[in-house]
Amino acid sequence: MKLVLDTNVLMELLHYRDPRSLALMQAITEGRVTCFTDSGCLTEFERVLAYPQFKLDEAAQRSLHTWYRSFATSIDAGDNAVSEAETATLLPRCRDTDDQKFMELAARTDADLLITRDKELLRLARSRARPAPFSILTPERAIALLTTVPALAPEQTP
Repeated sequence: MKLVLDTNVLMELLHYRDPRSLALMQAITEGRVTCFTDSGCLTEFERVLAYPQFKLDEAAQRSLHTWYRSFATSIDAGDNAVSEAETATLLPRCRDTDDQKFMELAARTDADLLITRDKELLRLARSRARPAPFSILTPERAIALLTTVPALAPEQTP
């Protein structure tokens, strides 16, 4: 199963190590899912890691960034399953342009799930007029879904 993780979920998984998301982190570390990122999402993650409220020194920021890069497959503009022009016609528009990049990444990588706690993105999940071509879920709903899907053998992993 292919995933895109919003920055708030990354912070929950990597910085806070929230027990509610333990099963999601386990699926990632066991290789049962594939996570995708790109330069825009990585840049936002770096910026958020430097926020003073997280009290992370440069070494801790680098460590969390490196940890994320260790399990996320980074794609470049030329690696798209769906072109950038196609994503504009496929996707609902997010009011917060900072969140649109996660939608576009999920579409470009043909992701199954965009996992987020962002209220605007979750509102788009309920859009009937222009639904996203992937599910937009909270970590808890994603975990519930992942536990109902049989694990893929290594040779079947996308």
